Amino acid sequence: MVEQRDTEPVVASTGAVAAGGGWYEALAAPRGPGVDAERTSCGLVLTQRSLGVTHPVLPCGAKILIRYGGETVLTEVIDNELTATGRQFELTPALATLVGLDGTQAIDWRYATPG
Repeated sequence: MVEQRDTEPVVASTGAVAAGGGWYEALAAPRGPGVDAERTSCGLVLTQRSLGVTHPVLPCGAKILIRYGGETVLTEVIDNELTATGRQFELTPALATLVGLDGTQAIDWRYATPG
């Protein structure tokens, strides 16, 4: 069964629990605009409203916190194939807009754990 991801963003509270307690820094950029109903390497079908990140190593479905521009958002890995070099993460266009990410920028991220 193919899963479609059109979920509302989850803005994490400042007290969100994360494994290890520390933040990692990485370069991130928005994914290029894809076609509606694009299928990811994780088997998901994306739309223009989809929220998530691409990372070449983290497993599909891994829950992570992304922090950028004063926003902290709980999201998940939805793809493992970057569309460009020079970055560790790609954010879906909707997620990039939500946190205000434009171009390649340094973000903070960490694993999320149930809290």
